Amino acid sequence: MLGGDDGPEPSRRGFLFWLGLSINVVVGSLIALPIIGYLFASFRRDKWQTWIDIVPGTVDSFPKGQTRLAQFRNPAKFDVTWDGYTADIPCWVRREPTGDFTIFAINCTHLGCPVRWFPESNLFMCPCHGGVYYADGTHAAGPPPRGLYKYEIDQDALAKGRIRIMGGRLPTLQEPT
Repeated sequence: MLGGDDGPEPSRRGFLFWLGLSINVVVGSLIALPIIGYLFASFRRDKWQTWIDIVPGTVDSFPKGQTRLAQFRNPAKFDVTWDGYTADIPCWVRREPTGDFTIFAINCTHLGCPVRWFPESNLFMCPCHGGVYYADGTHAAGPPPRGLYKYEIDQDALAKGRIRIMGGRLPTLQEPT
């Protein structure tokens, strides 16, 4: 031997062992990372709860005594160009004759189908299973367990003529109606 002892020559068995170990580490990481992200997502949740402008976002856009469809941008998504319309969340904005605002989630509380506003009957109706809600969002008829979800409105922005809601959290059945 000319250069000294460099240890045993690599064998096919050793190579396959390290190759298999490497593949298992990569696959295990790909499986474990989403699970870890899910478990620790609650620590990041507060960053997504923020005041969001609705579109159209001015008080003058909503006549008194009417309910209109509006939308806001999902704060939980990264603002990238390919999100397109998928990052826009619709909502119903009701302006009372007194000038007060109520903003409802568009989803039926039964199974999440989008409800429609019918001004002739002054009711929200769900086309999927016949859920009906009054103009104030309370449950009127059908299978939904409660009234429509309401978004919290930024009163400071409202005083300045802008409509903003607290977005970034999912409503639950335990919330008051």
